[in-house]
Amino acid sequence: MRSVECCAGAGGLALGLEQAGFDPILLLDNRDVACATLRTNRPHWNVLNADLLKFEPRLDLPRSIDIDLLAAGLPRVKSAATASRQRGSGWELELLETTGRLASELRPRSLLVENVPDMVTRPDYRENRSCVEKYLDSAGYEYRWLVIDARDFGVPQHRLLGMLVALRDGGVDRFERTLTAPPPSLNLTVGTVLRPSMSARGWLQVEEWAAQAHVIAPTIVGGSWDRGGGDLGPQGSVRAWAKIGVNARSIGDELPAADFVWDPTLGPEHMLKLTIEQVAILQGFPPYWRIEGGKTARYRQVGNATPPPAAFAVGSALRAVLTTS
Repeated sequence: MRSVECCAGAGGLALGLEQAGFDPILLLDNRDVACATLRTNRPHWNVLNADLLKFEPRLDLPRSIDIDLLAAGLPRVKSAATASRQRGSGWELELLETTGRLASELRPRSLLVENVPDMVTRPDYRENRSCVEKYLDSAGYEYRWLVIDARDFGVPQHRLLGMLVALRDGGVDRFERTLTAPPPSLNLTVGTVLRPSMSARGWLQVEEWAAQAHVIAPTIVGGSWDRGGGDLGPQGSVRAWAKIGVNARSIGDELPAADFVWDPTLGPEHMLKLTIEQVAILQGFPPYWRIEGGKTARYRQVGNATPPPAAFAVGSALRAVLTTS
């Protein structure tokens, strides 16, 4: 099945959809470093480094091609009311509206937009939702807003994802029934998934740490591209990480050495720092997926990505509907 993806980032959404059977004919992102990541991992993908607001599909897509899925992992959208009060804000809302307009122009068989859960649940996002719904209504799409937790689909992290799913020929109820089928119990925790990497340099305390890290990770926050270095999230997340002996105020450069003394009672310098590769594991990326760029740029790409296992689950449910409609 053929897909087009906007704001593809590090490829978390694209990878999960690929695993679900969607072959991207075009992936678009406006950041050089994200496009480099996509090309490094999938040299055969057609990656376009361009601004979605200036994208002209008639120039970059084959004419008269039937697109099975238009997908978009858009930057975090503020409510329309908040954006109107903040100077220089509101471009995220423009991206959302542009995605709706593209759906009405390209008429893909399905549409998938991933963003913050507030988009789905909060009344002050009603205007945001309407800016894309107006295009779907005029084009005759059946659609549904929903929130899923990535942990329910094999990601060792509590991560709520707000999603808009639309189908040109109906079948949204069938999609939801397929998506909510009970997944297998994988028992994935921070300790179980990071134990192999933590022991890579012969760290002697790895078993002790992994045993007490038998928890689901808090939500990893990628942060703004316009703000400082990388950390694992706000104060609440920092405190949650500290409970399992992880210093979440910055990202580590290397894995713990054999003689590293892990003792959180002695202060942050005796707590672990996660590397970008370990954060990628917690996001559900496979070990072979290479992230390009400098340290902060790599962290931003990983932290803001859609977890591939969650994308796979949603993509598989969409494919099940599309192949029977």
